[in-house]
Amino acid sequence: MAKVGKLAFLLSILVGVSMLTFLDGRPQSSAVVISAVNNTAWKDTAAEVSSYADVAKQIIDLAVFGAAQNRSYRRLADFTDTIGNRVSGSANLEMAIKYMNKAMMQDGLDVHLEPVKIPHWVRGKESAQMILPRVKNLAILGLGSSVGTPTEGIEAEVLVVRSFEELKRRAGEVSGKIVVFNQPFVSYGETVAYREYGASEASKFGAVATLIRSITPFSINSPHTGWQDYQEGVKRIPTACITIEDADLMWRMAQKGQRITVRLTMAAKTLPDADSFNTVAEIKGWQHPEQVVLLSGHLDSWDVGQGAMDDGGGAMISWEALSLIKDLGLRPRRTMRTVLWAGEEAGGVGAQQYYNLHMVNVSNFDMVMESDMGTFSPVALQFTGSVAARKVMEEVVKLLAPLNATKLEMHGEGTDISPWIQAGVPGASLHVADSRYFWFHHTEADTMSVQDPRDMDLCAALWAVVAFVVADLKDMLPR
Repeated sequence: MAKVGKLAFLLSILVGVSMLTFLDGRPQSSAVVISAVNNTAWKDTAAEVSSYADVAKQIIDLAVFGAAQNRSYRRLADFTDTIGNRVSGSANLEMAIKYMNKAMMQDGLDVHLEPVKIPHWVRGKESAQMILPRVKNLAILGLGSSVGTPTEGIEAEVLVVRSFEELKRRAGEVSGKIVVFNQPFVSYGETVAYREYGASEASKFGAVATLIRSITPFSINSPHTGWQDYQEGVKRIPTACITIEDADLMWRMAQKGQRITVRLTMAAKTLPDADSFNTVAEIKGWQHPEQVVLLSGHLDSWDVGQGAMDDGGGAMISWEALSLIKDLGLRPRRTMRTVLWAGEEAGGVGAQQYYNLHMVNVSNFDMVMESDMGTFSPVALQFTGSVAARKVMEEVVKLLAPLNATKLEMHGEGTDISPWIQAGVPGASLHVADSRYFWFHHTEADTMSVQDPRDMDLCAALWAVVAFVVADLKDMLPR
């Protein structure tokens, strides 16, 4: 008989039975009996997961106290110090892919590269200066996919608004002006709309350029870059982010009725899509090598800083998780596969192409995992999946007690794993103490100075325990 899960087998016995009886002759509905079977099977599953306590402790001890202590940090430091930042389509990203391919092969993992096409936007020289009511240089970072200005730049009067609604109310004042958005920071998920769509929204009313207050709750006069999207059929105008301080300054000037003029020069351009690769490393499963638990982070970054936090740390702990399992001589039933994505910052294009290529085998993907919110001290595992799968994962995170990270939260997510989650594959993401994440996000400050070696050890240990246990359970997670 083909192998089936214990629960599925027991339930199959009950198919077609509408009424059963106890030994004393009292009738009992099949639903109650099925509930009893469910409880029995669930106790078996909980016992199976708890049997991994010793293995989980071995993984944690190796990562946090043993020979692997600080290893993911050292790997990240060498990687970022050697390569630097790695924007989509750049020579640096291709150097990074070659570096990681060689390093993971030397680590004894099965490694291969899968070709993808990714956007290639080039920043070029850029500057901004306030001319009136006084002269002041403005710190800017052009936004991904922005067009450039004419060679001589753009000099125009500024209109400062605090929301899309105010922009619409003042539509008659927009034509020929540079629109400055000084929107308050609410949350990244909500406020990022101004970075993504501000240029097109202002262009609809005749703006010649936009300057967007950086999407961050905190600033030391540091602009934050990021991708932006032009709307079809709307004239494309140059767009960049400015600092909180300068956005507030121009807002105060505007409130006093002062005329503000800015000169903006940007040499940004978009080149044809570049050839690149997703980098794939794995430990093959001994029983079901075709079934996969996928761990991931993205290898590309922005063209500022070192990309250490976003997402060098996530990439390194996804590699480190495999190294820990290999070092302990463990081999799971299913394949543990680490994918280092290309083109995440440009909209997750490398991951989407991976999904398009592998979606035919979607039923073999047990769980997909992504770390892309920093590798600070771990707080919890975030999870998206069925009620039954969540029950299993609630038991799995109990194994993380030595890390003080036994919470299972809702909404496992990530740009690169979202296609799989939407297709019904259980998904997990790492929740860390990320209150400072958006201070450094997409800035020159995203460097190794943000990283802490012990925090990275804790994240790697969590990542490895969760991935290994799920990959080694007798049954895949319920869809």
